[in-house]
Amino acid sequence: MARNIQSVERAAAMLRLLAGGERRLGLSDIASSTGLAKGTAHGILRTLQQEGFVEQDDASGRYQLGAELLRLGTTYLDVHELRARALVWTDDLARSSGESVHLGVLHQQGVLIVHHVFRPDDSRQVLEIGAMQPLHSTALGKVLAAYDPVAHSEALEAERKPYTDRTVCDAEAFEHILDMTRARGYAADVEETWEGVASIAAPIHDRRRMPVGAVGVTGAVERLGRDGELRPELIAAVRDCARAVSRDLGGGRF
Repeated sequence: MARNIQSVERAAAMLRLLAGGERRLGLSDIASSTGLAKGTAHGILRTLQQEGFVEQDDASGRYQLGAELLRLGTTYLDVHELRARALVWTDDLARSSGESVHLGVLHQQGVLIVHHVFRPDDSRQVLEIGAMQPLHSTALGKVLAAYDPVAHSEALEAERKPYTDRTVCDAEAFEHILDMTRARGYAADVEETWEGVASIAAPIHDRRRMPVGAVGVTGAVERLGRDGELRPELIAAVRDCARAVSRDLGGGRF
């Protein structure tokens, strides 16, 4: 029988300890509870911190679970399940809006398109499943960056390339956009990624209220907008679709 790797067992014990009881624990508490010397415990915690599984509060020096661990904790929700739950609702959204619908998830510092419903007309269109979109300039990306702490960090750390004259690249201005996204429950992209193209997106949450994806409509600016503003009925339709998928995933109402 293969031997267990002791360092992995110790790291797992620390993560379980931080997952229960008090939200934050000091080094002495962690070392005492796991039966480890302070130096050994600190070394493991430092490695977990570097990998994003543990975070240390600057003021108190105490440790808590990190955002990367929360991200891994949602992997039980298979992308195929998310897509399956969204099929009916995204079809309805495409039909009611008359526009293309995309379902996206965070992947490698970008948005991976996992489902695409064509615009319901006779125009020639290209299937975009498997395509990647940027986090900072697309509506799907802004939604993920606004609600997902891992996506937020990746969007800020990555190079924010100016795709058009409207692309917001400044970190402070981008943070303001994310604040607006959280306040109103949706994100918009009006010619920030592609000239003449606009999009609207809203977040999808699972039963633990964790963001697991985003859904949105994409189309010509003149169709999605009216009098210089995005059409409110399209915004409402996108948000309703996101809520419906979230409910099917056990996420309740948002």
